[in-house]
Amino acid sequence: MGLSTRQDTLLLAFTLLCTLVSLGCSLSCEVCNGPEKSCNGKMKQCEPGKDTCVIIVSESHDKGPYVSTVKACMKSRDCHPGYVSTTMGPNNYMVTNTYCCQSDGCNRGSVPPPQYNRTANGLSCPSCVVPFRDTCTTTQLAQCVGRETHCIYLAGRAKAGIISAKFATRGCATESACRAKAGAEVPSASYYYFLHRADCHEASLPGRAEC
Repeated sequence: MGLSTRQDTLLLAFTLLCTLVSLGCSLSCEVCNGPEKSCNGKMKQCEPGKDTCVIIVSESHDKGPYVSTVKACMKSRDCHPGYVSTTMGPNNYMVTNTYCCQSDGCNRGSVPPPQYNRTANGLSCPSCVVPFRDTCTTTQLAQCVGRETHCIYLAGRAKAGIISAKFATRGCATESACRAKAGAEVPSASYYYFLHRADCHEASLPGRAEC
């Protein structure tokens, strides 16, 4: 009994030290990306400050439909579980399903691809997609679909390897997209996004354009 109690005490003390003074007790997550509904990769020790494992399954449409999965380390403040839908134009949209967890290897499984509704709901938002700039203004409107009831304006940098470029985009979004904040770091199968701007407000009826 004495030995067991001592082991429990040592384990508790070690856990507290790891939490309070960060003695190299980093989280380990599966890391991978690919053009499928799931992917498999190697376990990787997360960088300091990244305390969450994530799975993000996306379907996007620009020049054609594209399904992808990314598994990575994230900061817990930037990882928002569940469904997000955004529409920047008739054939330019992205829907995602995100899973967040905080134990070693907890993202080694898979999550269902996002289910979404592309039926117009009568709302609209200012729309633009601008590469190599971090601002965009427009008089065009995107027609919101399904559960998209808000307008979003995202801008920052997209990084792929050593290449980094500015971007800005505006359009319709589900209310869940409003959880994204300036300063967030968000992985995808193609890029790592660093958000400098993340504005969100309720959408309007067509004909009532906003700034």
